[in-house]
Amino acid sequence: MTLFHLFLVAAIQGLTEFLPVSSSGHLVLLPAVIGGPDQGLAIDVAVHVGTLFAVVLYFWADVRIALVGSARLIQGKVDTRGAFLALCLVIATVPVVIAGAAIKLTGLDEMLRSVAVIGWTMLGFGLVLYWADRTGAHDRTAAEWRLKDALIMGLAQMLALIPGTSRSGITITAARRLGYEREGAAKLAMLMSIPTIAASGLLLSVDVVQEANWALARDGLIAATFAFAAALLALIVMMRLLRSVSFTPYVIYRVILGVVLLVYAYS
Repeated sequence: MTLFHLFLVAAIQGLTEFLPVSSSGHLVLLPAVIGGPDQGLAIDVAVHVGTLFAVVLYFWADVRIALVGSARLIQGKVDTRGAFLALCLVIATVPVVIAGAAIKLTGLDEMLRSVAVIGWTMLGFGLVLYWADRTGAHDRTAAEWRLKDALIMGLAQMLALIPGTSRSGITITAARRLGYEREGAAKLAMLMSIPTIAASGLLLSVDVVQEANWALARDGLIAATFAFAAALLALIVMMRLLRSVSFTPYVIYRVILGVVLLVYAYS
């Protein structure tokens, strides 16, 4: 792959992974837009790893607490804040891991990669995000995360396996309906992304191992670096903007793109 193509893939993945606009949907559309080949699973894994490092770095204080708490959780003890956070993350991750494995084994993942599907999910879930953001209460913070809410957000996250839905978008939508304020909803969605991205990267890497080579490894490292920088920038900008603005700008973008894609798909 050319350096420019690697940069495009990494920038799209990095910038859209944590914004509620669907990174998978944009990556599926990229080959059709630029007229080039699909980037392949190896590059997909690489850019996922890049975004994973970005969110871990940005939320390191919370990640460290959860990692320390994981040791207590493994011992069957949920007596610290970190152990409880780790338990919530496990509960929120299990549904999407099971659903993701099932979709991959049945081959549905390839069937869902169409312009029409992405158009409908961009439009539909964009409007759902707008509704949840406008009607949801603002009386709860990320520190008040409950096991029940983690499960609900985890079940919602399964919908993100449909290209165009947006993992961050659907989990933020669920959190806003549960009454979490905007910044807290985004923070919980980002923390949920860590085990989810790690699990999806591990699942994809199983398919990559046999075809790995030095040239592919070099391209992967470049793509991961670009994706890390783009994802970190997206996180910083979004989390700061949410202190003063709503999710409406992202909704407008989703609706416009969704309509354009549907017109293209059915014309």
